[in-house]
Amino acid sequence: MKLKVLVGVLAVAGLAMPGMASATNGYFSHGYGMTAKGMGGAATATASDTMGGANNPASMVWVGDRMDVGVDWFSPERSASRTGSGVNFSSDSESTNFYVPEFGYNMMLGDKMSLGITVYGNGGMNTDYQSASAKTACGPGGNFFCDGKGGKVGVNLEQLIVAPTFAYKLNNSNSIGVSPLFVYQRFSADGLEGFGPLSSDPTRLTGTGHDSSTGWGVRLGWQGKVNDSLTLGAAYAPKINMSNFKRYAGLFAEQGDFDIPENWNVGLAFKATPAVTVALDYQRINYGGVKAISDSGITPGYAGPTSPLALGGSSGLGFGWSNVNVVKIGVEYKYSDALTLRAGINHGTNPIKSGEQTFNILAPGVVTNHYTLGATYGVTKDSEVTVAYMHAQEESVSGATNPYFPVGGTETIKMHENSLGIAYGVKF
Repeated sequence: MKLKVLVGVLAVAGLAMPGMASATNGYFSHGYGMTAKGMGGAATATASDTMGGANNPASMVWVGDRMDVGVDWFSPERSASRTGSGVNFSSDSESTNFYVPEFGYNMMLGDKMSLGITVYGNGGMNTDYQSASAKTACGPGGNFFCDGKGGKVGVNLEQLIVAPTFAYKLNNSNSIGVSPLFVYQRFSADGLEGFGPLSSDPTRLTGTGHDSSTGWGVRLGWQGKVNDSLTLGAAYAPKINMSNFKRYAGLFAEQGDFDIPENWNVGLAFKATPAVTVALDYQRINYGGVKAISDSGITPGYAGPTSPLALGGSSGLGFGWSNVNVVKIGVEYKYSDALTLRAGINHGTNPIKSGEQTFNILAPGVVTNHYTLGATYGVTKDSEVTVAYMHAQEESVSGATNPYFPVGGTETIKMHENSLGIAYGVKF
């Protein structure tokens, strides 16, 4: 029976992947699992559900026999504009509704070991600009932001991560865990013909449909109970080397390489009273270790499409993202045996600097402050429903237009977000 449930979860995950997006801390989600999402994403030192493969593998051995199935409605509002130029524009991305699935399953192997799986997604570089004002005067001599055909302009990145998880209790207070990570990602770009003069291979730059790549990684975790009130946790995932997007070898640096950045997190959970728990996490996402993401779009020394700095080159022009530091704070209040309430704040640094906004019109991941609410209601003794809401306040980045597009003026990218999710959890 348990095996059938697990196979069903994986099948639904595969069907649910199209349309996923989640751009909050860069293109990582502000949290994984509805419990964590209601607490600003803080989950490194807690053990509330089966999302440990995304948060901390060591937590799974404290969860017991359990399954969680959920979906998050995610609504980012993105806009871009240029003023003070001979080629001005203003446009909103029309892709504003995405559905992000989450699945988890865990079973105990005796008292000290557990085996489970977490399935989750990343994304968020999903834009679709279609207003007529964004489609005039193609090319570096005019506006790169057009396709010249009246079609959509934008990109789509989706990542599905499957994390089988093994956890082991070292003693009554400490556990360790490991999650091998299988990553499947796909990408498409349309309307980037204006980038052609900057590309090492314009035939593999835009409009080539969806391409996919795969890779393997790992997440390691530890969780330790210092005393009845305080629990600590830590998790680490090195960079995942992905196979190249061959259809977009003329867009991403290193001939279409788009790896998953190294990331790690530490946290604590403090039970202030029998009914109140406070959780605090720090997360680091090292976007700087992935050339396609971190290479600047205004690198000095660029010398045309044969240069290593050309789009798709060994040090190709990129989005110029910096590493991100994230602080997550959440509070959980057990109102009654059936109802638990949550709230949280998530603050991350902005990966995009002024001057890098031109390329990031396609991926304006600029939000930094997220405010969350959540609740869990026990339907029966062994089943519960959890909901979570997130609002990310509007942020913007402005700067001079990329000098490789000599139209002048100032460009501004803006973004704000909302999400609302629900999950069903059942204990076996």
